[in-house]
Amino acid sequence: MSMPTHGAPRAPYPFTFFARHVAAAALVATVAAGVLAPASALAKTPPLKAVFDASAVATPDRYSADAAQQIFAAGGNAVDAAVAIAFALAVTRPDAGNLGGGGFMTLFVDGKPYFLDYRERAPQQATRDMYLDDKGNVVPGMSAVGHRAVAVPGTVDGMWQAQQRFGRLKWKQVLAPAIRYATDGFQVDPWLQQRREATAKNFAGKTNFDAYFASLKAGTTYRQPELAQTLARIASDGGREFYEGRTADLIAQQMYGHGLVTKADLRQYKAVWRQPLMANWNGYQVLTAPPPGSGGVGLIQMLKMKAHLQQAFDGLELNSAPYIHLIAQIEDRVFADRQQYMGDPDSYKLPVGKLLDDAYLAQRADEVKADEVPGATAIKPAPGDAPPEKAQTTHFSVVDKWGNAVSNTTTLDGEFGSGVVVDGAGFLLNDAMDDFVTRPTASGESAASGGGNLNTVLPGRRPLSSMTPTILLKDNKVSLVIGTPGGSRILTSIFQVMTDLYDFNMTPADALAAMRFHHQLLPQKTIYFEPYRPIAGELAAQLQAMGYVLEGQSFNGDVQMIRADGTTLEPAADPRGVGVGRVIR
Repeated sequence: MSMPTHGAPRAPYPFTFFARHVAAAALVATVAAGVLAPASALAKTPPLKAVFDASAVATPDRYSADAAQQIFAAGGNAVDAAVAIAFALAVTRPDAGNLGGGGFMTLFVDGKPYFLDYRERAPQQATRDMYLDDKGNVVPGMSAVGHRAVAVPGTVDGMWQAQQRFGRLKWKQVLAPAIRYATDGFQVDPWLQQRREATAKNFAGKTNFDAYFASLKAGTTYRQPELAQTLARIASDGGREFYEGRTADLIAQQMYGHGLVTKADLRQYKAVWRQPLMANWNGYQVLTAPPPGSGGVGLIQMLKMKAHLQQAFDGLELNSAPYIHLIAQIEDRVFADRQQYMGDPDSYKLPVGKLLDDAYLAQRADEVKADEVPGATAIKPAPGDAPPEKAQTTHFSVVDKWGNAVSNTTTLDGEFGSGVVVDGAGFLLNDAMDDFVTRPTASGESAASGGGNLNTVLPGRRPLSSMTPTILLKDNKVSLVIGTPGGSRILTSIFQVMTDLYDFNMTPADALAAMRFHHQLLPQKTIYFEPYRPIAGELAAQLQAMGYVLEGQSFNGDVQMIRADGTTLEPAADPRGVGVGRVIR
């Protein structure tokens, strides 16, 4: 049986073991071998005029950067490289990269902006109260671990649609690096083993996680033959194979009797092209994620409110106590709006225009005072339990020499998702259902009511997300491509790096290395600090004297960004992670 040596037994399929093994091996070999044709073999598009001296990527690991380099060498563009990176990460970053999850992609192609929403969707059998017991209490862990935590995955259709619309290479070519990593293996880094060990205990006795990933140990070469077969099928038959072919059969078989995702759910899934949010800020045009992303709205609000309050910020040292206090008061208002007004735009008409209106933001900003007491603001959160978003996501940024750009954030939600591996297919499924409000209030669900229930479980609904893949333009030319994992920390991390770059004129490396903090209305008065640059000493004492509670956290982003300086691209990877910034000529 072609599967990892640590795999679990599966039900037999309607053809023999030998035939299955030979057919799968032949498919993998056919797709992976010799796929990356030289650029001279391309006939899909005419030659393009270069805008930059080279192409560049900022990725969360070296394997995905290598994949992008191979794609550029074959004549691919930024979209081809982005899709190759995404599939490579599905192999080498099983904690966050994925086939079984979803995400957002912001693009700038041939001088035009685009946004692709390939967020997961609730299954058709999902119900509003599905995670409550008979007393109305949330069943611990049910929305985060195991089969019932799984929403309909969107990653494969998202990559398929993006590459088919904008790619220059053949589909098989962009999947070839991932197939090679799955077949030949990759060397496991210590940090990945540590993440597996920390997470496995949550899945013990509840999922088949250990059957597939117990051998993920530092220094070993980890091979995934079942995943290689899955990737080869997708490469050979197209992205819809995942939703309508053999892979869909395997997902439905894995879910049967345990979870809610069916073949009908998979067949009905389609990624959605939406208009990106666009806003002017300090001479730049910001392109970022619209709902069901909440981060794009929040990022623009923060940037514009800070700009409106520039006089109050003048003379303040970056990350001093008065500076942090003003930012925290801005964040109070941004996160209050997020909880009250954000949800799936296909379920509700959301007041995005109002939330980004300059007059509204000026009014909100004028409420911020240097002497405001933390937690004393009249702003109240909407009722309802706002789900805590998990930090284990992954982001990459790509710019090609022709001026096209991709900012992509993708996720399984929690680390290693739901812990459920699709037997026979070798990939993990998400726990995106945990991003919904699992204990709704009794009040109404409309934005006007302020019921706080816009993010409740509903069949077909996409859960709210803070993923904020962002592109900055200057004179309709790419100036910055940026994004990060981090749950609700995403928008505050991107905001801080952007303001460090443009308000404080830092270099990309210095902006990424600077201290970051986080505040989000609830819990009130609480500022979170990171281990990389902790808040301590006199700064901590000053903030505590203002009335803040300081709380440490284990994670505050893994920003991958590319800045353009004239015709030169400057990629940079967050020093908090093991990412790679690479110029590719």
